[in-house]
Amino acid sequence: MTVLLSDERITRIEAIDNGEPLVELATVGIQTPGLAYSRQGVADRLVIANTFLPAGIQLHVVEGLRPLELQREYFDGYSAELRGLNPGLDEAEIHVLASRFVSPIEVAPHVAGAAVDLTLVGPSGPLDLGTPIDATPEQSDGACFFAATNISREARTNRDLLADVLTSAGLVNYPTEWWHWSYGDRYWAYTEDQPHAIYGPMAWPTA
Repeated sequence: MTVLLSDERITRIEAIDNGEPLVELATVGIQTPGLAYSRQGVADRLVIANTFLPAGIQLHVVEGLRPLELQREYFDGYSAELRGLNPGLDEAEIHVLASRFVSPIEVAPHVAGAAVDLTLVGPSGPLDLGTPIDATPEQSDGACFFAATNISREARTNRDLLADVLTSAGLVNYPTEWWHWSYGDRYWAYTEDQPHAIYGPMAWPTA
């Protein structure tokens, strides 16, 4: 059974920030559509993962560091959508259900610069990974889950390639979102049996 970010096994993990700086990913050769930042340790591992890919294929990071206010907006918005779809659920149940797709503020890896949302691109553009990035479980009939079976053989092959290079470089996947990979956050600490997370919340760079 998937351990969600709302699970106390994740929320009780302490974050002891190691002071590592943010890196603008484009400056280290990672393809992005605009400004995207991550912690140095995440950036280093993405660079390594890129070298593991076949010739002509690259990582494409859509989002890294996310402002706290935007994270709150995403979580509250998705929670409101779920309330409309599930009127019989109480707030605690909505909180858990929402955490399949958007991290609760208190443990969100994006606000620490610890997570990236990414895909693979080739000479002709994005590869088939089964769903668009940010397709909700409701929109995709669960195909957004990394291990989903209702995707094409090509998409499965591409997801496996993505996982091979990223796990080899030291990142971990949040299983409900094939595109979400992290290092140094609470989910990484839980998955890798580390004593604590090494990244806490970071402000968006001002210069």
